[in-house]
Amino acid sequence: MSQIKLSNSWLEYLKGEFEKEHMKKLKLFLTQQYQNKKIIFPATQNYFRALDLVDVKKVRVVILGQDPYHGVGQAHGLSFSVPEGVPFPPSLQNIFKELKEDLKIDLPKSGDLTRWAEQGVLLLNSVLTVEKDKAASHQNQGWELFTDKIISVINEECDHVVFVLWGAYAQKKAAFVDKKKHLVLASPHPSPLSAHRGFFGTRPFSKANAWLKSKGKEPIQW
Repeated sequence: MSQIKLSNSWLEYLKGEFEKEHMKKLKLFLTQQYQNKKIIFPATQNYFRALDLVDVKKVRVVILGQDPYHGVGQAHGLSFSVPEGVPFPPSLQNIFKELKEDLKIDLPKSGDLTRWAEQGVLLLNSVLTVEKDKAASHQNQGWELFTDKIISVINEECDHVVFVLWGAYAQKKAAFVDKKKHLVLASPHPSPLSAHRGFFGTRPFSKANAWLKSKGKEPIQW
């Protein structure tokens, strides 16, 4: 990971992380994976894409995912997002259904959520890499501690951020977020396994925008 460059705004807060034992072990793990000819998603240059697209001080919304997509051509460094032209995975389909119902807008034609990130939506996965066709294969290798630090930085350094926490995993990971300072929107996950148990009808997009406007911030053009 030494050749990977992190944007300067984040490096100020995270540079010390790369010297910690869990990140050294993670680097060794990833090096071994590549040496063993494993196919890893996303591409190396996209590991930190979620951070590269959003300056620390411009984060307005955090949408927390778990792992990158493990299918060919899907993961590109943003939680729940897929590149232009790639079919929508089931969770993203349900996110877009809720978006349409919530804001009374047309379904997006692209699953590329870069447009959200460029407005200050941090699309952060807890784990930033995965082996092809093996869901959760890079869990417990060190990424979780690194992304805990990212959430901690936002919690401490930013004001009035909306944390969108879909599912028990995200809610547990960000349980320490200061609810007096930030807005936490928690609901079941948009996965087909859980979306009908309380995800639909939660209106996270309009709620996030209403809160941002109440704090004098520009709403997101979802």
